[in-house]
Amino acid sequence: MGEYVRVVHEGFSSSRASSATRFGYASSAAAALGAGERVLVVDDEPDITALVAYHLAKNGFRVSTAGSGPDALRSVSDEAPSLIVLDRMLPGMTGDEVLATIRADAASREIPVLMLTAKREEHDRVRGLLLGADDYLTKPFSPQELVLRVSAILRRARVAVASADVITVGPLQIDRGHHRVTAAGQAIDLTATEFKLLLTLAQRRGRVQSRAQLLEEVWDASPDVQTRTVDMHVQRLRAKLAVAADLIETIRGFGYRMRSTNGGL
Repeated sequence: MGEYVRVVHEGFSSSRASSATRFGYASSAAAALGAGERVLVVDDEPDITALVAYHLAKNGFRVSTAGSGPDALRSVSDEAPSLIVLDRMLPGMTGDEVLATIRADAASREIPVLMLTAKREEHDRVRGLLLGADDYLTKPFSPQELVLRVSAILRRARVAVASADVITVGPLQIDRGHHRVTAAGQAIDLTATEFKLLLTLAQRRGRVQSRAQLLEEVWDASPDVQTRTVDMHVQRLRAKLAVAADLIETIRGFGYRMRSTNGGL
């Protein structure tokens, strides 16, 4: 544990000169709570950022950080996190302005946001929620409560996505109930594995999925399955999707992402 704390603090020493810092997994047991979901923590106070990042990473989340409004928007554009923990008082842009920008963009408007701020008055909380925040936590705060709230928000988001029988992303339609896929109205014949891979990317559209995450979700992380298997299946999937092939983006050195579009859910 001491080694992990050192890594976290070294990361934040460098983050003062860099807009974002990433953290890896903690223990496998803790990883079950975060399930590898990426959380972006936006705060201009390094001590607060380090505290939040440490407790999230300890519970299995992958964490990126940003110390200003513009840096936060760049990170959202580059990585499409699963959730954002957002301070309201930031340099460059206020947290309110960052949230409004995120909600106005089709590629990011569905990303859940937890506001973490020293503004404690009722009208401040109401304004934050009216702007589109999914939850609101005031400082000082309990790190354990923050982790539980993040987990609860992500759990609700996953249920909402999974409840849709038909997922539409641009020209692509995925019928979960009938295991049927069409692209621009043309039926696409997929294997069971290809369908599960496509469905996973579509349900998490706009968010980068590592090869390891996809192996765990689609192949149940079988020991005889290598990361190259993901690449080969994505290649075959793109060939079959034809006009919808460019919806699946390669994120060099990491994995894949399905683009969000104005037509998507």
